[in-house]
Amino acid sequence: MLLETLPNEILAHIFTTLPTLDAVLALAATSTHFYRLYHGSQRLAILAAVLDKEFGPIDAILQICTHNASQPAHHHRQVAFSDALVEQVLSIGHTAKHWEDVYPFKRWKTNYAARRLLTDAERFTLRRAIYRLWLFTRAFHNPNHSRNTRNNPTILTDRAALLHNWSTPELAEMLDTHNILRDVVANNICPSNGKIRQKFSKRYPDSSLQQHSPHQPIFNIYANHPPPPSASWCATGGPGWMNSSIITSAKYTHARLQPSRWHDPGMEGWGDDINHYYVVEDMLKLDPQQLLFLRDRCTLKVQVEGFIKTRVEGGEGGWFANNGETFCETLWAVLKQRGVEVEAFKGTVEDGELGVAVV
Repeated sequence: MLLETLPNEILAHIFTTLPTLDAVLALAATSTHFYRLYHGSQRLAILAAVLDKEFGPIDAILQICTHNASQPAHHHRQVAFSDALVEQVLSIGHTAKHWEDVYPFKRWKTNYAARRLLTDAERFTLRRAIYRLWLFTRAFHNPNHSRNTRNNPTILTDRAALLHNWSTPELAEMLDTHNILRDVVANNICPSNGKIRQKFSKRYPDSSLQQHSPHQPIFNIYANHPPPPSASWCATGGPGWMNSSIITSAKYTHARLQPSRWHDPGMEGWGDDINHYYVVEDMLKLDPQQLLFLRDRCTLKVQVEGFIKTRVEGGEGGWFANNGETFCETLWAVLKQRGVEVEAFKGTVEDGELGVAVV
């Protein structure tokens, strides 16, 4: 019996049971009948069902897409699915899928024997945590929330109200994911002077044995190196910046740890101890898509600084610097309101008893 002879209702159901959008498009391309069925009245319903399977939970993505300053972040929004939302869901969903590949390397960074791929259920849990952290970032890490307003009682209540939407185990999943984001920022995007020194010594062991070697990195321990006057290497363009390429001049095409006449590896350090801690706190206000972009595309410190100045601050009064992320302090407040001991909670997440991948 040919598939084309089945009723359209059954064929539409077959479309909705496919696991990925690529599979849907492939089936739609097999015949004129399937093509017309897919592009008919059931198209958005098919897309909603399939995107939920591949990138879900899709409702959590829609909360990000429909958030605006006119409505409290903790209010659940019901929206009709549309083509415009499909594009946003794909962009956010693909970002979460990339973090599925990053998570195992960071979660079991030192315990190599325990490293494994995530199960389908764990991938779903990780994506859900990514989306919820993304919503928190979009709602409270923006120019409307400057350093002077972070302790405002009204804003504190709004932040806590959003986290109160989720159970304590779900908050543990968010903290586990947040720790992964922190590790990426601290070690890949904004490495400390000590991390750069360690990587340089590992890359060039002979130079590390010579105290006065000309290839020893020189760190600026007083201030961060400013970006060059012209940030022509930074990502440019409209909303599709995530898929754009970075335009680099020959002066900035060297590797991070490669010493040259234009570049000293010590320039790549973001400070030691306290200074580095506050840099990481500031950078954690970026959303998961921006962090992924910086990790994969901005390999040099000047590129990261230029991204912040041109893409994040954007002339909004310097709200970004010296104004660390507020997720953790809000989470601690919510846990105390629920009678949960904060240090014990953090310990259970670090030990893998709670979180995305439970031991």
